[in-house]
Amino acid sequence: MTETLEVKKAPYVIEWRDGFKIGVAQVDQEHRHLFTLVRALNLTSVDQTVEELLDYVVTHFSNEQELMEKSGYPAFEQHLKLHEEFAAQVADFLGNGEDWTEDRVQELRRFLNKWLIGHIMTHDLRFGKWHASHKANSTPSAPVVQKTPASIGFFARLFGARK
Repeated sequence: MTETLEVKKAPYVIEWRDGFKIGVAQVDQEHRHLFTLVRALNLTSVDQTVEELLDYVVTHFSNEQELMEKSGYPAFEQHLKLHEEFAAQVADFLGNGEDWTEDRVQELRRFLNKWLIGHIMTHDLRFGKWHASHKANSTPSAPVVQKTPASIGFFARLFGARK
């Protein structure tokens, strides 16, 4: 008689570390919070955590994009496209109609962590370096205001339809 041993996989968790900082305080703070939300994903509260995560992603992307646009970042349009592609990937994943299982939660967590790290360490870091080298030459501007999801077009339409 063969016995099946069920092995529970450890959650896929990546913690925030200072090596992820891009040197723009607000963006770094928001990135840190995104890691906290991804880490909080679990099967018992997945719906609520996903809602909170999506709302915060919308806020973060809006703030980051506004900062890029106001500072005259030359790769703003390309960066905006990366955010839109991410939003579409997440919408596809969440909209596929599958029930939440531990494996599906872990798949979402792996995707989000991989995307966050890759995006931060390449594209956002590039902005951080550009921002540091150009902020001495710029005039002071008003602080970035956090927007509500309803105030930002593309993301509001994409994520607003999920309720």
